[in-house]
Amino acid sequence: MRVVPLGAYFADDFGRVVREAAASAEVTHLHHEGVAGAIAVAVAAALAVSDQDRHGTALLDAVAECTPPGLVRDGILDARTMRDAGAAAALGNGRAVSAPDTAPFCLWIAAHFPEDFGAACWATVATGGDVDTTGAIVGGILAARLGISGLPAEWLHRCEPLPMWVSGGSERT
Repeated sequence: MRVVPLGAYFADDFGRVVREAAASAEVTHLHHEGVAGAIAVAVAAALAVSDQDRHGTALLDAVAECTPPGLVRDGILDARTMRDAGAAAALGNGRAVSAPDTAPFCLWIAAHFPEDFGAACWATVATGGDVDTTGAIVGGILAARLGISGLPAEWLHRCEPLPMWVSGGSERT
């Protein structure tokens, strides 16, 4: 859930996205599936920035291609066939607090709600589970894709001001 900015930052170099995501996850996740989950999420963030026409199955295929073999990758490949809200039951919602139970579902949401930040967030938290992690992953990927203008205006109005560096100008009040 912390790797989205890394993927967005290195979006012009997918090899580097994979290397940096793995290096960042090895410090916090002592399991190869945790590293694979970080790689998958970082690659999705990089694609969100660099290839905005890629969503749905094409997004999932591209992420799976960069994800090391294992349960996370298998879940992403399974997510390609999911068509409805039952995806959380099949893929997981983070309740098991593991990357294979979190990353595939989050990527499914990002792939199926590429233009609707609010709907994606509501669909994510409605499944329960580890909603702070799944919400952070989904929200991060879609914010990287849509930018500030793609976030619900009412949500922006109700949060603290964004720092000046976000917009390159003065703080929003």
